[in-house]
Parts: sequence; C-alpha cells; structure tokens
Amino acid sequence: MNGTAPGRLYGVGVGPGDPELVTLKALRVLRASPVVAWFAGPGRASNARRVVAAHLHDDQAEVALVYPVTTGAVEDGSDYEGLLAAFYDEAAVRLGALLADGRDVAVLCEGDPFFYGSFMYLYNRLRDGFETEVVPGVVSVVAGAAAIGAPLVCLNEALTVLSGTMPADELAARLQASQAAVIMKLGRNLPKVRAAVERAGLLDRAHYIERVTMDEERLARLADVDPAAAPYFSMVVIPSAAAAAR
Repeated sequence: MNGTAPGRLYGVGVGPGDPELVTLKALRVLRASPVVAWFAGPGRASNARRVVAAHLHDDQAEVALVYPVTTGAVEDGSDYEGLLAAFYDEAAVRLGALLADGRDVAVLCEGDPFFYGSFMYLYNRLRDGFETEVVPGVVSVVAGAAAIGAPLVCLNEALTVLSGTMPADELAARLQASQAAVIMKLGRNLPKVRAAVERAGLLDRAHYIERVTMDEERLARLADVDPAAAPYFSMVVIPSAAAAAR
C-alpha cells in the first residue's frame, strides 16, 4: 500500500448478450472505472466484453482473466477444481495489486455476477481486504422466458433452477417435483438432460434456448433438438403450466 486509499472492486452484470439489456448503473460504473477486467476461455474472445465494447475508452486499462481449462475433462489426470482454484487465486492477486494501488476495478460478468458467475470466486478472495459492490444484471433465465413468450411462474408456484451437470437420476427426480424449471450448463450434458426431462414427463412443455438475446439466438422445442451437444450459452426452460392454463 502506498498511502493511497485502496480502490473498490465491482462485479458488473452485463446481461445475457443484448447490449441494450445492460443497466444504467452498470454503464455508469463501467465508464468510471480505470480498470476493466473480464473472463475468457483459452483462445476465445470475452462475451461480456463484447456486450459493452462500445462503452470502453482508451484511458482504461484492461485485464484479461483467461481460464486454464473450460471443461471438467482435463488431460493427465489433472485436478479440474484445483486448476480453477489456483487460477482464481492468481487472478485475485493481480486484481488485488491494482486495488491496493488505489484503482477501482470493474469485473465484467455475463448475466448476473452471483448467478453461476465466476466473479463470486474473486469476491470471496478479495472482499475482506477491499470494498466491494455487486451490480446486478439481467439473467438469461428471465430473458429466455421473454424470448419464448411464456411466464415462468405465477400465483404460488415455485421455480426450480438446476444444473445440467447433476446426476441423471437426481435431475429427473427434481424435475418431477418442480412446477416450473430452468436447466443451465447444458453443453455435452444435453443428451442426459433431455432424457431426464422425458423421464419426468415434461418433454412437451420443454423449450430449448440457445444464445438468448444475441444475434445467433435459436429457439426450439426440446423434443425437436438434436441432443448430441449444445453450446455454453444454452438452457432448457420449462415454464409455468398454470399460467398457460389461465
């Protein structure tokens, strides 16, 4: 610490992909931050940065936080969780040095920082040493419901949000007990997810949504989708049956 007051760490949700869904607060924080950090996969552009690219300016420093791996299947028996923990440790050290130097840092996050967001791992490592603030963002779940034109829940219904990485039996059981559901993290889990939805008797209500609000958005009935695989930005939405009946 050099006598300068430390900077503030921001987790800035930039929404599901459409630049017009970035909030006014997110834009204000983004434009005012001297440092902007963003996550990206190896050899890939950052989708979060793409969403706000038009609002970045030359006076800002950018920090690319590039994941060492993007899938749980790593070679040589490497520990996937261990690799990611080490990555977040190193990223926290990098950003911590900038914060200690008195510079505010805005970390861009697809959707919302605390909804399956990588920012939470930085937050856990840095919040005790620096002031932090989370700027909520529009999540893909609500954007997906808007895209298919179907209410997620109504009256006293409960919405269940599930991860496609769950074991097949547990996924099917939770779906059977759900009034409405969203399944995230499809990717190579799509065949398992589709089978679980069918086992739960919900295939006729299930929608497949890919890259919601982006130019490449794709909407389809889950029953009509090739279950071989799905991109990262995809999900299954099973909306409220009660709302449809009213």
